[in-house]
Amino acid sequence: MELTEALRTTGAVREFTDEPVADEVVHRILDTARFAPNGGNRQGWRVIVLKDPDRRARLRDLYLPPWREYLAMSAAGLVPWAPVTDREAETRARGAAGSEGGGTFAENLDRVPVLLVLLADLRRLAAVDRDLPRYTLVGGASIYPFAWSILLAAHDEGLGGVITTMNVAREDEMKELLDVPDEVVVAGVIALGRPVRRPRRLSRMPVEEFATVDRVGGPPFGG
Repeated sequence: MELTEALRTTGAVREFTDEPVADEVVHRILDTARFAPNGGNRQGWRVIVLKDPDRRARLRDLYLPPWREYLAMSAAGLVPWAPVTDREAETRARGAAGSEGGGTFAENLDRVPVLLVLLADLRRLAAVDRDLPRYTLVGGASIYPFAWSILLAAHDEGLGGVITTMNVAREDEMKELLDVPDEVVVAGVIALGRPVRRPRRLSRMPVEEFATVDRVGGPPFGG
């Protein structure tokens, strides 16, 4: 697949057929994705290929409560878990979250053909914003390009997928479930499989809406 086409068509896929994905295909995907850029080439990512049905079901059960909270916060007009937000409104919305439902993807997460739990080794991340008095973000620059490379490599194999960070809201229980040591954290879960349908027309804002010249309030950058 031509690179520009891949970049413009690798949308989030959450509906999969029942067709299994062979281990050798998953291995090829990871073998390609490992060349993702990362700080100091320390490759701080770790991946658990989750196969055990009981562990998969438990992962699904840990996913559902924060997903329902996410839906409730969205319905209240909030960006769920935004670092800068109305915390009182968020608390009210989360308290109103239901205990049933959640949608096809969430409720059937354990049945996804491929589940990859993405971990980050904190000893290997150069998080230069670590000591700033704000939300820390920079360490993810050495982890999430790897996740994106997995999705691109999966697309090239005819698969689709999505990365979700919902399970991070239950990190302690996730780490206990998967025997994750203290110095390693959960960065997300990647679901892969044969897509029921592949998105072809992705919706994104034009460059002029997010790129400016010289300063935040500068003129829009146009080609």
